[in-house]
Amino acid sequence: MWLFALFVAIPLIEIALFIQVGGFLGLWPTLGIVLLTAFVGTAMVRAQGALAMRQLRGSINALRDPTEPLAHGAMVLVAGVLLLTPGFATDALGLALLIPAVRRRVFEAVRRRVELRRFDYGAPGAAGPSAAQPGGPRAGQRPGAGRPSPAGEIIEGEYSETEPVKTPTHSPSGWTRH
Repeated sequence: MWLFALFVAIPLIEIALFIQVGGFLGLWPTLGIVLLTAFVGTAMVRAQGALAMRQLRGSINALRDPTEPLAHGAMVLVAGVLLLTPGFATDALGLALLIPAVRRRVFEAVRRRVELRRFDYGAPGAAGPSAAQPGGPRAGQRPGAGRPSPAGEIIEGEYSETEPVKTPTHSPSGWTRH
């Protein structure tokens, strides 16, 4: 029900603001402001989005919890959608979401309401989509990888050196004629 109320309320608020601002400034300055906020907002979304991606990559590379950079990236995306939507209320909300301090406050408010029960970040033996079985090898990993080997374990084997097979650089494939 609240989603329906938003779909009705937002256009009504925007229309009322257009009428008020248009009556005060006139048609062309009002349209100019809407276009200006779209262009400025696009540039700010690009810059803040790139910053959010760098922070996300940094947290993933450092094996830190990526929740906050992901949330910032999502809020920048929402800000971009709001700025591309014509209107003064949506532009104000979109511009507010592009301010890192505002995003931090929104994230903290949401984090207080959401409880994170478990967060595994690719620990060996962790059950997850990449684990074949709990405690077993992961996809693309040889059996025994990730488990400590007993001290002094010796694995015996044989090897022989071979010359690489020389293949012609241009062999007929059956699809072309020579």
